[in-house]
Amino acid sequence: MDVTTETFDRDVIERSRELPVVVDFWAAWCGPCRMLGPALETEAGKRDDRLELVKLDVDAEPEIAARYGIRSIPTVVVFRDGEPVTGFVGALPAKLIGQFFDEQVLGDVAEQAA
Repeated sequence: MDVTTETFDRDVIERSRELPVVVDFWAAWCGPCRMLGPALETEAGKRDDRLELVKLDVDAEPEIAARYGIRSIPTVVVFRDGEPVTGFVGALPAKLIGQFFDEQVLGDVAEQAA
């Protein structure tokens, strides 16, 4: 799902109070972003009921990118309880994205529930 300045609070901040929201900060001209996007979508799809993936075009929505200090793309930021909690910069292979989701995103949720 694409988010905009108008929908960011609802689709990311509020939604992250229910489950982790992974924000892919990207731009159309960015080659590594185009490589990362499909891998993120595939790995997020495998965990569809436990996290949500959204995309934010930094060229179209510079206010949000500036708010979170995004200086390099691709940047992936995970929001939980309305706050950014973890993330990474750069294009990773699908296997590492899956590990990141399982260990850094969902592992924290499992520990909190215990």
